[in-house]
Amino acid sequence: MARVAVIGGGITGLSAMHYLEKVNKKQGVGLELILIERDNTLGGKIRTVKQGEFIMEAGADSIVARHASVMPLIEDLGLLDRVVYNGTGISYLYANNQLHAIPADTVFGIPMDKEALFSSTLVSDAGKQAALKDFDTPNESFTRDSSIGEFLKAFLGEELVDKQIAPVLSGVYSGSLDELKLASTLPYLVDYKNKYGSIMKGFEANKAHFQGAANKKFLSFDAGMAVLIDGLEAALEGATVLKGAETAAIEKEEGHYRIRLANGESLTADYVVLAAPHEAAQKMLAQKELDAAFDEMMNSSLISVYLGFDISDEELPADGTGFIVSEGSDVLCNACTWTSRKWEHTSGNGRLLVRLFYKSSNPAYEKLDGLTEAELTAVALEDVRKSLGIQAQPVTVEVTGWKGLMPNYHMGHKAAVDALEEKMKELLPGVLLAGSSFYGVGIGACIQNGKEVAEKICHEILDKEQK
Repeated sequence: MARVAVIGGGITGLSAMHYLEKVNKKQGVGLELILIERDNTLGGKIRTVKQGEFIMEAGADSIVARHASVMPLIEDLGLLDRVVYNGTGISYLYANNQLHAIPADTVFGIPMDKEALFSSTLVSDAGKQAALKDFDTPNESFTRDSSIGEFLKAFLGEELVDKQIAPVLSGVYSGSLDELKLASTLPYLVDYKNKYGSIMKGFEANKAHFQGAANKKFLSFDAGMAVLIDGLEAALEGATVLKGAETAAIEKEEGHYRIRLANGESLTADYVVLAAPHEAAQKMLAQKELDAAFDEMMNSSLISVYLGFDISDEELPADGTGFIVSEGSDVLCNACTWTSRKWEHTSGNGRLLVRLFYKSSNPAYEKLDGLTEAELTAVALEDVRKSLGIQAQPVTVEVTGWKGLMPNYHMGHKAAVDALEEKMKELLPGVLLAGSSFYGVGIGACIQNGKEVAEKICHEILDKEQK
């Protein structure tokens, strides 16, 4: 019987365990499964906080619904009746110290046609004319390995990118667009350019796909994202789950690996899935040959501030779900989600609940890093006052800091991951990296990664038995 240890009880580790159990039962692989989590609770960056009528997410607040990995897992767990979808409405950009509606027919701020381009109030006439070169400038050099920022500016012009697209994309992918690859962000853009001769023509030809997904683009659960974590934990019937157990080291021994815990205890495993942040994985493995590739990995930081008010969310601008902030504005946040408007289940009586995000990519972050919770609350209240004109004091506050824990996929990220994989096959066969530090931002990508790791291990074990 082979023993598989999964280190890290976040969404990737839990997904890996779920699919290891599923394949184990279906194919009779004969696995002994152990999940090791440093914290006393599972979930990683998914953590739901309830205060009075408000439901708040300390980490991720939703899942991209159309990701192929998502619904099958939810069906496996019997949670379909607990799913809720986002409310829809206008997305705004806060620029020049006022709210501007992002044109409806855009994807990440990128116009899907000429009408969407010319309806923008963020871009000058000259900027709109510059974007028209997308229709007659061929792509002669850009590939999926190119910078998405350089690609977009080459065909849509600097003004449209800087004023409308960059703030939106930076709200999803941490870091400068010039340092992010098309492959790790929106790889289909270069395909559209090559096939249709124009990014906008590509979107126009595929408009039905994007519009069809708009109404139910994101999903959560009726009691918050913790429903998914609780469902995964409850489904782990045949696995040993160790909580509050920090892994100190992973050592290669004859025919297996020894996992040493910080409390002095140890256990062995034939396979190890390292579903932990890259710094933690590097420390556990302690292999000098891997350090150069690990050191290429980069993280960002994020502060999240929820403010709940004893006023109706009808005081927000009509039909809106939040705003993203453009550079040079008079607020310090990067974005603000009108949570009670976007997610009806988060406020039992329709009271106003907003969430503000402060990212380390913002120069203002240096002023915020190290502030007390009370000081951060004051900053958030001032941002709400300036942007939305709300003067009320909050009845609920939830501040969460994710310092150095948000993966940043820069231009060299994939090459570093590829180098790690090759060296680990040689030095540590049977130890597999997993999770958002390496293989994809977003819960859907993490679920898929966990499933693929589980299937790889099971297939390898079955192949050995057949030989």
